[in-house]
Amino acid sequence: MMQTTAIERVKSAFIAGLWATLVSITIGFGFKIWLAQWVAKEDLALYHTSIDIISLSLILMTGFRSSMVVSYSQTQNDKDITNIFRYSLITMVLLTWGVVLPYIKHTLHIPVEYFHLVGIILGMGFKVYFTNQIAMYRMYNISNKVTWMEPLAQILVFFICFYLLGQAPIASLFISMMLSSLAMAGFMFISRRKQIATTPLDSVNMDSSLVSFVKKSFTASLEAGASILMIYITVLLTVAHFSIEELGDFQVVVRPVITYLTLLFVFPIYRFVLPELAVCVRNSDIQQIKQIKKWIYKLAAIVGSGFFITMLLFSHDIVTWVFPPEYAQAAPVLMHFSMFFIFMILNAYQLAFIKAHGLFTQSLMIRISGILGLIVSYYIYSEVTDNVVAVILALGTGYLLMFILSSLVERQINRRAHGSISMEQKIK
Repeated sequence: MMQTTAIERVKSAFIAGLWATLVSITIGFGFKIWLAQWVAKEDLALYHTSIDIISLSLILMTGFRSSMVVSYSQTQNDKDITNIFRYSLITMVLLTWGVVLPYIKHTLHIPVEYFHLVGIILGMGFKVYFTNQIAMYRMYNISNKVTWMEPLAQILVFFICFYLLGQAPIASLFISMMLSSLAMAGFMFISRRKQIATTPLDSVNMDSSLVSFVKKSFTASLEAGASILMIYITVLLTVAHFSIEELGDFQVVVRPVITYLTLLFVFPIYRFVLPELAVCVRNSDIQQIKQIKKWIYKLAAIVGSGFFITMLLFSHDIVTWVFPPEYAQAAPVLMHFSMFFIFMILNAYQLAFIKAHGLFTQSLMIRISGILGLIVSYYIYSEVTDNVVAVILALGTGYLLMFILSSLVERQINRRAHGSISMEQKIK
């Protein structure tokens, strides 16, 4: 049986993930469009904002995913890596429970049941745990199944809660998010266990490689937080400087489009490209790395230009066709975002390349620079226009700055790699 190359595995997993995500988007976005027809705009804005706040804390743990992938590819020590992640996740879930939940209830005064919030925290926690494990073992098939199964499970639970049990729409949304997360965690546990049985919670024997893993994980978690923070800052800027109507446009129309495009073309780079890059770096397979980069850049050019042309010509028609008339002002915001989307794809590849070389601190610095670029450019744009478009232009500027910085770091890595190869040739 012929062994597949890294580029073949990347293409296969990426394309399979693309189809799975398209199914997920069709189901999930269709559900959101349907909800927008009859659920109050304010209720949807509050629901999405509550989920955002909880996600912001727990998604820090997805930062562990990249360090788990890179460290496992180098050491194969899944026992200690998994136990360090378990202790870290338990700590984060308890912190979220103790700090974030009271913030939502008593500071923001969002009228959500305590039970619903606790359930979502636990459900998301279990889902993050098994998602990271599956990523570490490069179980792409299971990951792709969860992609389309999760929105389907959420819709099914919502219908049961709303139509059969008579729950209010917003309560049904929270319950469906909680139970669908738990269901996906259970599915990943069963599927993973058929192939690999992990060891129970145990003490960790720290050595230099595990100390390095902990440092990388901490840095990667901060970077994941910075990544989510970029979107969250756009929400906060919209809340602070614009009306609830414009917040609704962003949360119901613009943010889902950004999320879905990210799920389709950006997130798969971390799911499928990073693990293969890590193995290529370990094996010093420069030729495969070049092929992967060429394929990603070609994909980014096609997708980025296609999205921009579509939004330039048809953004208003698409928004008014899909959503009720009160969301029409989201069209120019989407059009301006489309100018920058190509940089999100290219930047994702470059950050994956940087992480595959173990340079997690540099990756974090690039993210922080993007956040600073977002904030500074917003206040510059707001001097020129009082339109909500200033927020999305600032977000795009942040990603553009990150792309420039990550390109410079990538060039330094390549220069060092060529230098070491030349040195080895001279020694020979």
